[in-house]
Amino acid sequence: MINVFFVIKVTAGQERIAASILQNKMTKSDLPIYSILVINGLRGYIIIEGEDEATVRSFITKERNIRGLLPQPLTNEEIDRLVEVKSMAQQISIGDIVEFTTGPFKGYKAKVLRTDEIKGDVTVELMDVVVPIPITAKMNTARVIQKAEKAEG
Repeated sequence: MINVFFVIKVTAGQERIAASILQNKMTKSDLPIYSILVINGLRGYIIIEGEDEATVRSFITKERNIRGLLPQPLTNEEIDRLVEVKSMAQQISIGDIVEFTTGPFKGYKAKVLRTDEIKGDVTVELMDVVVPIPITAKMNTARVIQKAEKAEG
């Protein structure tokens, strides 16, 4: 049996909460629901992998923050595009200035000291703080706002 991916409309900004509620329900349920995806940048929607539309529809019925189910399942190409891992390692380099977009340092700017492509970590020194302390965070929590100047020679 080929599993199908369905797009579920949820309250905007409540994607992770809705997914968490459904995850708890999934562990207690014997319905053929296989995965729940929350995709960054896909505001107001989550994706559920299930056996068929009827199963998914009955699974999400009467749940908080769930607004409905889109009628067409996603194609494999659409899923591949949504979950494609974009390597941040090539985009963030030593010396770059980054701004944190999520997490406890959201809004802070920092200078990149080290990158770890394997772990997906970046070690930075926060700017505009009294005592600059190196911290390590996930690369996907930061975006480059200024590339490092390349040494000419």
